[in-house]
Amino acid sequence: MAYTLAKLPLETLIGPVARATEVLVRLDERVARSPVRDGFVERQHFADAASALWLEGELVHLEDLVLHDAHMDIRTPTHELTRAHAVLRTRRRIFAQKPDWALSRDGFLALTGRGGAMPVAGQKSRDGEGARTASVEADDRDDAEDDLLAEEFAEIDAVLARSSKLLSGADVPAKAARSDDRPEPQNGLIYDLDWNEEERLAEWQAVLADTRGQPVVLRAAILLEAWSDIEVLQHAAWLGPLLVAGLLRQEGLAANHLACLHLGAKNIPRERRRARNRSDRLLACLDGIHDAALAGLKEHDRLMLAKSQMERRLKQRRASSKLPDLVELVLSRPLVSAGMIQERLKVTKQGALNLVGELGLREMTGRGRFRAWGIV
Repeated sequence: MAYTLAKLPLETLIGPVARATEVLVRLDERVARSPVRDGFVERQHFADAASALWLEGELVHLEDLVLHDAHMDIRTPTHELTRAHAVLRTRRRIFAQKPDWALSRDGFLALTGRGGAMPVAGQKSRDGEGARTASVEADDRDDAEDDLLAEEFAEIDAVLARSSKLLSGADVPAKAARSDDRPEPQNGLIYDLDWNEEERLAEWQAVLADTRGQPVVLRAAILLEAWSDIEVLQHAAWLGPLLVAGLLRQEGLAANHLACLHLGAKNIPRERRRARNRSDRLLACLDGIHDAALAGLKEHDRLMLAKSQMERRLKQRRASSKLPDLVELVLSRPLVSAGMIQERLKVTKQGALNLVGELGLREMTGRGRFRAWGIV
């Protein structure tokens, strides 16, 4: 049954819509003129990625996510950690593009894994593969088996190159579509073959079009509830709030940051988020947007206070001092390790420890074997 927008309880929704809009706009205006804008945005990415997995019942520690993003894992990455990192990379990708990119045709196809250019006939797509000559000696030993073996090696090279790009955090285009415009067959052990994602995506896009005349925050709440009700994607339920955050940025209410809707929903009890009455679910979505903006205001004020305190230690320092760079690094990450400081500031391990001592950072892990620092 198609998602219907009839009989919306506007008299009960208009108050929460106005309240959430006010806080969201106040946060965006504060971030627009903030000296800690870049660090605030990066920290929000990490917090929202961890919250996205929390909503799915998985616990991902921020310190593990930060170290995994810096390629400095202290243990083997878990499946949950790699999924949280996928959320993190998607948020960065959306924020790096134009405000209207996420919900445009190209952006929507790319984010849902349905983009990618069509390969030229007779040409294989080999992302990151070095230029290799395909010259074949004209002798009798060239046969069909050699061609098949070359194709197998080419596919292996392409997979390795794509994996390297993913691990480095670079944007990797989706796999190219088949020449007959049919989607690739899915594995029945992983996907429900009766789950028609194309139809569900079209239904959600219809809701997006039908709500075009509604207030932006009310529209965002409806789209959040519709994404959860339709259950659009089997293995990427976290993508819906990111698309809605892209809508808030596109409409100008959150033009200078990407709203942390997962973080806001984390503060809402599950009984409200999964209520049987749709009006209760919409109110829960609105409260989640409001709580996300409130959390952003508190985090921004905390960063501003921390920055002012750390800048006091920068007085009468040499122009070549690394402390200002360390301040920027600390503001942009929930925590930093000695290895991260070494790599970013190009100093020795002892130099990194000396800088941490001069800046007076707080040790966050409480472990002797591995230490990390941050601001409170």
